Order: sequence, then C-alpha cells, then structure tokens
Amino acid sequence: MRISMEEFESLVAKALDDLPGEFAELLENVAVTIEDEPDPEDLEALGMEEDEELFGLYQGMPLTERDSFYQELPDRVVIYRGPIVRACESRREVIREVRDTVVHELGHHFGLSDEEMPY
Repeated sequence: MRISMEEFESLVAKALDDLPGEFAELLENVAVTIEDEPDPEDLEALGMEEDEELFGLYQGMPLTERDSFYQELPDRVVIYRGPIVRACESRREVIREVRDTVVHELGHHFGLSDEEMPY
C-alpha cells in the first residue's frame, strides 16, 4: 500500500474538518502534525519496543487538568504515516485508521484515557 505524504496530509485534514463544530472550537491551541515515523525516544518513553507500531501521539496537558492560569505552548498531536500505511491493506482502511487515530489522539486532549475511547 502506498500513500504519498501529500495524500496522507489531505486525509488528516479531512478527518479534522469532519469533527463536530463544538469540538473543533476547542482545538485552537492544538498543533496537528504529520511525521513518517515516531522517534525511538518517543517509543521508549511510552514503554514500546522498536518493532511496535505507534499511529499517533498526544503531547500536552488535557483540558480537564488545566486551571485558569494555564499558559503553555500549544499541545501537539502527531500522526505517523508509516505505521498507519503499513498496517492497512487498502486506501479505505487508511482513511478509517487516520480518522480513528485523529479522534483517539484528540480524545487525550479532552482528558479521555485509552480505555474510555472507542478507537
């Protein structure tokens, strides 16, 4: 399965555009970026082995943990193209996995744990 970086970026943009308006408004201080592969340091920090696949990563403080004095740099969501493309057998699967990964990582921004999310 091959998906160019340009096409992958458009899939992530579409997933963000499809978010309900009330959620999109809460993402003003979130930078969503795309990288080919996670850094070994990120995998290590998460307790993952180098052969495990990481589809996305949220870096920041969830909205539920902030107080009125919170003034940090924007939170960051990274979506990893390589692991998603390797895990999928069709373009349709890539589209679904991108959407699920975007929603999952943004769920962390809203304070949800992995166990509380549908994806």
